[in-house]
Amino acid sequence: MSLPPKSNLSDLLSSKLATRGRGRGRGLGPNRGDERTDEDKDRIVQKTDEDASVSRMSAVGLGYLEDPFTRAFVKGQIPRRYPIINRGTYVRTTAIDTLVNRFLAQRPSEPKQIISLGAGSDTRFFRIISKNQSIALTYHELDFPTNTSLKIQCIQQSHGLLSIVQAKLKAPSELSISPDGTTLTSPNYNILPMDLRNLSQNQSSSHSNPLLSLSNFSTAVPTLILSECCLVYLSPQYADSVLHTLAKELFPSSTALGFILYEPIRPNDAFGRVMISNLATRGIHLQTLKKYSSLTRQRQRLLISGFESGQGASDVDFIWNNWIDEAEKERIANLEMFDEIEEWRMLGKHYCVAWGWRDGADNQPIFTPAWYEVISQDEIEDDIG
Repeated sequence: MSLPPKSNLSDLLSSKLATRGRGRGRGLGPNRGDERTDEDKDRIVQKTDEDASVSRMSAVGLGYLEDPFTRAFVKGQIPRRYPIINRGTYVRTTAIDTLVNRFLAQRPSEPKQIISLGAGSDTRFFRIISKNQSIALTYHELDFPTNTSLKIQCIQQSHGLLSIVQAKLKAPSELSISPDGTTLTSPNYNILPMDLRNLSQNQSSSHSNPLLSLSNFSTAVPTLILSECCLVYLSPQYADSVLHTLAKELFPSSTALGFILYEPIRPNDAFGRVMISNLATRGIHLQTLKKYSSLTRQRQRLLISGFESGQGASDVDFIWNNWIDEAEKERIANLEMFDEIEEWRMLGKHYCVAWGWRDGADNQPIFTPAWYEVISQDEIEDDIG
């Protein structure tokens, strides 16, 4: 199942913050949980991409992030998010950008590929290309047809977005949009409607892998896979199977392969239990959270899945303290009043970025020199929780 990067920090707020009336709830209520079909549950998660876009636009509008492309995906007035949400959006984006940019900086003239699982309205492709149009990058986004069609519509209606997609085309005919508007293909940027469950071993055993049908998809070039709060919505069986298919079946062991994920962790303390309860009232269930509840388990997950050259994981609180330099922290602190220090630290400890890689058969590794200096968090006493 393809799910957008939408589990927003506001969903993880304690009851103290959640009752202030500015949350993201849609009024579905806990009593309807058993009545929802699988399709209903999919739609609930799909729609939360809107919330992530609004939170990103709030952070952009206040100067936390530079992203001139987000506005094209957000309609109407933009509500201002809590400072704690804006800061969380900033750290999430900055951390993933750091890892992505380090990958792209290695041997920059050589072809690379990025696959974004459940991309939703994410703007990373546009931000990368707008800063470096000469980069040899092919970018693939996978998501539900409902989300891909909305994104393609926004691209078609935005001169700024469309011009970036068209910038590297040799001819206009290289850009193609399917008659139903759910698929976009080009030599550099592709949007594919897909239920990620179809990438699992059970599904791909009887059908050819849908990624292989893409004319611009390669199993040979160094590839980075992104999952921002995507696999966490699948059952552990499906989530593990998707990773196995990507790392051990779709790409040969000779191909350099990296993986970055962003997910909630530590569900077993008081804050984690409130987090799960608040999400459940919206019909959202984080199905892999119990199995991959800690930094240790996330690293082990990546190792077992085939990213044997290296693994790292850090929570958002650690990333803020150790990845962001003091001058940048001061800039962020001056953007708006911020007095929720205790809540921020608690919230930050319940989200993590994890990354893993294998260098493949290349005599000149690409991921190890890119990521070996990135600070990974040491184990802490409650990490196994």
